[in-house]
Amino acid sequence: MQVRFDFAAARPAPQDRPIDVIRLARSRNVGPATFRALLARHGSARKALAALPELAGRGGARAYEVCPEDAAARELAAAEAAGAKLLALGAPDYPAALAQIPDPPPILWAIGRVELLARPCVAIVGARNASALGQRLARGLAAELGAAGWTVVSGLARGIDAAAHAGALATGTVAATAGGADKDPAFETAELARRMRREGLVLSEQPMGAEPQAPHFPRRNRIISGLSRGVALIEAAERSGSIITARCALEQGREVMCVPGTPLDPRSGGCNALIREGATLIRSAEDVMEALGMVLTPERAPDSPDAGLTEAGAAFARARPAPEPCADARLRADVARLLNLSPVEENELARLTGASLGALADALLELELAGRLERLPGGLLALAPR
Repeated sequence: MQVRFDFAAARPAPQDRPIDVIRLARSRNVGPATFRALLARHGSARKALAALPELAGRGGARAYEVCPEDAAARELAAAEAAGAKLLALGAPDYPAALAQIPDPPPILWAIGRVELLARPCVAIVGARNASALGQRLARGLAAELGAAGWTVVSGLARGIDAAAHAGALATGTVAATAGGADKDPAFETAELARRMRREGLVLSEQPMGAEPQAPHFPRRNRIISGLSRGVALIEAAERSGSIITARCALEQGREVMCVPGTPLDPRSGGCNALIREGATLIRSAEDVMEALGMVLTPERAPDSPDAGLTEAGAAFARARPAPEPCADARLRADVARLLNLSPVEENELARLTGASLGALADALLELELAGRLERLPGGLLALAPR
């Protein structure tokens, strides 16, 4: 069993300034789990910032500096100039479905219609070099789902992504990008990106003006799936970003749906393989809504953004660890000794050390801040490579 956090406790305090939240999120070795744990433990971003150097020192860091205030101020000023809104993990306007994934972004920058996140979302992704038939299918599928009350999510790439956004632009669509939310992507979708900021919504966990880099794309993909009840794939090759999105969806407990294709077209290889592994075969918007168990119209939209989430997700949000003091040196030493480059589960560490989950969470937080611990998908932990 992994340590869970109550989002009501792990949220920025009303007195927190946006600049404090940005500084905490951008401080060294503060990932999603650590951000949430720090807020739950200290009650505010400002208090967490003050505690960071001591916590990192307890974990073994020789020198630790929090994100400078002037750096956060520049990021905030650039966001305000671009018309971006800050969405912080735990805050009431943070997407409820995204908050339930194992590694939600501590902060998101949003440009456009933030209210689209309150509706049920479904993702449509696929090949950049999509066929004309695939793009037509994506556009039509997105238009029908949008008309039925769904917000369509994708990644603003050319091909299937662009077709899906275009099909749902009139009803509501959200793009998660690997670069800054204000940054125009490739030439083919630059105009669409500008329309999305006016008529849809563009999200990114990167600062304004950030250039998309290779490591950012898998992280972007887990946002696409995390926002959505399910992910529909059209023309996805076996080794592609769309398959990474599908894998993220499976890890997050989302539905994975695929349009089948001819075995002669490598663009359909990933979809066909996923169907063989158990993904739902879809041909229409009706198939998508049947797979998700919900046939929605704007008049039948759910009462809350997290309506329809699994009971496990609801329990995740309600659970709360008992507050405990900082980890003692002996426990930190035991955990550090047990960690190596091979991943291990938290409950295994708890069994081997005999520590409570709360005390173990404290030790892990301090070791992570010191750069000695690496969190991996699936809740696994490993020694950080030097």
